[in-house]
Amino acid sequence: MISFNYEIDFELSSESDFTTWIQNIIASENKEEGDINYIFCDDEYLHRINVEYLNHDTLTDIISFDYSEGNFLHGDIFISVERVAENANEFNVSFDNELKRVMAHGVLHYCGYKDKSKSDALLMRQKEEEKIMMFHVEH
Repeated sequence: MISFNYEIDFELSSESDFTTWIQNIIASENKEEGDINYIFCDDEYLHRINVEYLNHDTLTDIISFDYSEGNFLHGDIFISVERVAENANEFNVSFDNELKRVMAHGVLHYCGYKDKSKSDALLMRQKEEEKIMMFHVEH
């Protein structure tokens, strides 16, 4: 089950559209949907998690805790909405596009994609773009 939690004054425009999209990402990687929790927060909230659990004293846009078992994806994905907005501005993309990139990024980690080396990061970016293109809103 995909769930969305809000620690700040922010809400996705349509949780059902995002749920369907994330389910499609998971299926496109031949994985199974487990329990994935998205937690939207601010910089301060995510910074505390970064220091406490990862011993990193830096701001970040996303932290994902992977509890996957075999092919079943489970985890908690914390996203700083403040950082996403700042990155969108810096990279000259829409907030919506940057948010989708970060949301896909967390799930892609659960699918086994890494981003520490240059080649891994390049593949991750390609996968993020591929998955963003999968987002469709029916009208």
